[in-house]
Amino acid sequence: MRRNTTQRMAIEQVFRQHERPLGVDEVLKYGRKLVESLNQATVYRNLKLLIDDGWLKRISHPALGALYERTGRAHHHHFHCRECNRAFELPGCALKEDAAPDGFVVEDHEIFLFGVCPSCVRVTS
Repeated sequence: MRRNTTQRMAIEQVFRQHERPLGVDEVLKYGRKLVESLNQATVYRNLKLLIDDGWLKRISHPALGALYERTGRAHHHHFHCRECNRAFELPGCALKEDAAPDGFVVEDHEIFLFGVCPSCVRVTS
């Protein structure tokens, strides 16, 4: 059993407060509001531990690189806002698992949509 450090509890709190995929820089930014001494090495170390524990999972975003999100959610996809550069979860999946050609075995898939989120649309309107 790993001990619950102040830094790890702060990182977990960041993911509870922001119900969307987060990059390391975002985790560090929001985490420092809770624990001023939080540093990047500590964030990386704790993200790895939280993945190993099954609390987080890593997703590979085609534009933002590695993002992290909580596990335990139903299958979903992601939306990337080109204005604020944040990723959001999209509920559900419209892709049919039999969409692959004959002979292909689908093991998993990830879809990223790109555009402008509602907050940014309001700002630019």
